[in-house]
Amino acid sequence: MIVAIALGVALIVTLALTFSPFARSDGWRATVTPLASIIGSGFLICGPLLAREFGSAAILAMGLLLAIAYAAGWVIRFNITHVENHLADATFNDPIAWVARITQGVLALAYAVSVAYYLKLLAEFTLKPIAIDPAWQPVAANIIVTVIIALMTLLALGGSLRRVEHLAHGTVSIKIGIIAGMLVALGIAWGMGGMADPLPPARISWASIPMLLGLIITVQGFETSRYLGHDYSATLRIKTMRHAQWIASAIYLAFIALLTPFLARAAATEGVAGILDIMEFIAPALGIFVLAGAVSSQLSAAVADSIGSGGLVNEVSRRKITVPLAFTLAGALAVLVVWLTDPFQVVALSSRAFALFYAMQCVLALLVSVRSGAGSMLHRVGFVAVGVICLVAVFVGAPAEG
Repeated sequence: MIVAIALGVALIVTLALTFSPFARSDGWRATVTPLASIIGSGFLICGPLLAREFGSAAILAMGLLLAIAYAAGWVIRFNITHVENHLADATFNDPIAWVARITQGVLALAYAVSVAYYLKLLAEFTLKPIAIDPAWQPVAANIIVTVIIALMTLLALGGSLRRVEHLAHGTVSIKIGIIAGMLVALGIAWGMGGMADPLPPARISWASIPMLLGLIITVQGFETSRYLGHDYSATLRIKTMRHAQWIASAIYLAFIALLTPFLARAAATEGVAGILDIMEFIAPALGIFVLAGAVSSQLSAAVADSIGSGGLVNEVSRRKITVPLAFTLAGALAVLVVWLTDPFQVVALSSRAFALFYAMQCVLALLVSVRSGAGSMLHRVGFVAVGVICLVAVFVGAPAEG
């Protein structure tokens, strides 16, 4: 019954987000791009990881992580209005323009690292149901990722990757529908069975902060609104980025709350694909349900970030590095990261890369605020505070296990 209801909810939500007049509005299209990025892979891995580190305080840790992300989003929303206006009239040698170019370079690097993150998780989820010697599983996962990156590079060189990206964008409604089905399944399981196990003790300490900061990648994605200026106005991007963060925060908190009866079981799972164990415990068929969502979301995100990285490198180099070459370099970096890190380390490394990008956004906001007089002194104090938090994440963000 749980599987049937979950599938029904997933189908209804998918159809509503695909064919309704609302789904075709500019407001929803501008919302769904950052929303899909925020709640993709992070949604699947954050529950078990937070349960292991924080026990029954997992929802408080999730709330703090979302608050940090919302603060970074606030800075980027300021930049959409003020930094974009400044850069539109800035000369090539304007110091703020140079900081903006460095920031774009950092984002290109972050995207390249995130490709390793997305595809590493894809491989972990794909191999989870397969009986394989644990000693060989990391090697098998790395081989899968390397093959996928090689295929993506060949598609890019042949000019076909954009078609893959368009196909991947078509899976966004399916992904959100699957998430809705998962939430309903967890809610029904709680209602039918009550608490499956005693709650684990709450664990909150300063020592847990590095691990929490190492999960910034799981709530990242809202910054995509900053680079949709060719399609949507600044006002619409600011509003829809805010909406995307509100919706994603509600989904994350609901997920952790509905996972409460299974927190002890979640804390005992191994690897980054532990949510599969929880959903299969509720109903075996739900494992396939989650696996389909995981593979589609990881692949679509990897394709989008690969294209984003190549495009940014091409732009920052003033077209001296071609898009195919930039894409190939990003793919090579992603392969290197995959082979040199385990799944937990790649999550932390990706978080550090994006934390550095957000710190640079804070620098841009502060410089433009001082130069143009935009914002108040309170704004500038806020930019510094958020920037410091992001820099702390860069230097101390730690793997969930390690």
